[in-house]
Amino acid sequence: MVRWIMLVLLTAGLACGTVQAQDSGFGLGVILGEPTGISGKLWIEDRKAIDGAVAWSFDKESALHLHADLLFHGSNISRVEMSRLLLYYGIGGRIKFEDDSKAGIRIPLGINYLSSGAPLDVFLEIVPILDLAPSTEFGLNGAIGVRYFFGQKTHR
Repeated sequence: MVRWIMLVLLTAGLACGTVQAQDSGFGLGVILGEPTGISGKLWIEDRKAIDGAVAWSFDKESALHLHADLLFHGSNISRVEMSRLLLYYGIGGRIKFEDDSKAGIRIPLGINYLSSGAPLDVFLEIVPILDLAPSTEFGLNGAIGVRYFFGQKTHR
């Protein structure tokens, strides 16, 4: 697993060049961790985005995991002029289909690297989860991911 994470980060780093940072449009990629699958993100404003995933959860018993979140991004915390490093937080929901399926609230907290040289973003997040059905239960997810953005617009 660590090798895959390093490979994703290395690939994203090598793709960097001179194009403006991606903070608009729609991106699609992979998320690795808990859960692991396909991730999408749609920027709806300068600092707001909707993200989601169709993924596989390996926690306790394997199960299909669907989630969607509304994300709020902070200001750039990096000193590198050609890219942006943003902290983000949000709120969303998830459904985990298993023998005793679960539905709950997600509160993602993460860091997002917006690439200057390619229409990519790389993210790392920790997500507290409060399942509300069929019973109340607290959990934690965490993952790293990378997404490619289609129809890139220039940085605002």
